[in-house]
Amino acid sequence: MTILYAALALGAIAASGAFIATWSLTPAQPSNADVVEGRLRAYETGLPVSLVEMELQTPFGDRVLRPAIQRLGRILEQTMPEKARQRIALDLYMAGRPAGLSASDFIAVRYVSTGLVCCLGIGIGLLFGSRVIIAVGAAVGAVAGLYIPTLWLRFKVTSRRNEIRAVLPDVIDVLVVCGEAGLTFESAMEKVGQKYDHPVAEEFVRVLHEVRLGKPRLEALNDMAQRCGVEELNSFVQAVIQSEQLGSGLVKVLGIQADEIRQKRLMTAQERGARASLKMLIPMVGCIFPTLWVILLGPALILLLHSGVVH
Repeated sequence: MTILYAALALGAIAASGAFIATWSLTPAQPSNADVVEGRLRAYETGLPVSLVEMELQTPFGDRVLRPAIQRLGRILEQTMPEKARQRIALDLYMAGRPAGLSASDFIAVRYVSTGLVCCLGIGIGLLFGSRVIIAVGAAVGAVAGLYIPTLWLRFKVTSRRNEIRAVLPDVIDVLVVCGEAGLTFESAMEKVGQKYDHPVAEEFVRVLHEVRLGKPRLEALNDMAQRCGVEELNSFVQAVIQSEQLGSGLVKVLGIQADEIRQKRLMTAQERGARASLKMLIPMVGCIFPTLWVILLGPALILLLHSGVVH
């Protein structure tokens, strides 16, 4: 039976790999952008560049793996509820679109990782030669492969939010300096986007692109706050919106916002420092105290054993 399970597992892996490889290598119709790019390269270099050469110049991951994942994701995306797809897309935006993943790409990555880790669990079970270990390994591998991408995405979202909280006061200071120098708010945002390379600068650049495409500035700023999901950034955006609507001085409001965010960050650091002492009790009780008891009471116990009091 073990040989049968191994044969079935290896056969399924081989069939899946052959299907994905064949599907990804199916030639696609060249788009207008490909034709235009080929003509421009011919004018630049003087030599005609074929679509095959252009395709071979791209990395293997972009040429084979990514198209296969995208096709698989578009198929799997149709089986998920609309709310689940919107939630995944929102989390990807909050994480800053890591690796350029879309919602369908992330869904495909989840299912592919589920299959790979499940096969890994089955392989470990086959090494031990136990049906119970095979079943447990397959179940644990499937669950781990399904939830590891989700945990990774949540980690990216949390990291990006923390980075936004860390750099936001400095960004507001730059906006204040630019405003005092006579620049408009949009010009100040553009300066931030040119000078820095962090999530807030990326969001500012996106807001400017949306404004240039015809979207109202206040609406673009509000969408940025909703997209990032950071309370401090939302407070900053609401202060800017109220200043624009009421006609008050924007520079003074931004200075107050920077001071409030720094004060809140200081209070958060103090709270974490106060909780650290409580968290240290767990390793102290679990690791340090038993060692101390062994060191202090060990010699006395040895003496009692040699004296015959303790048998």
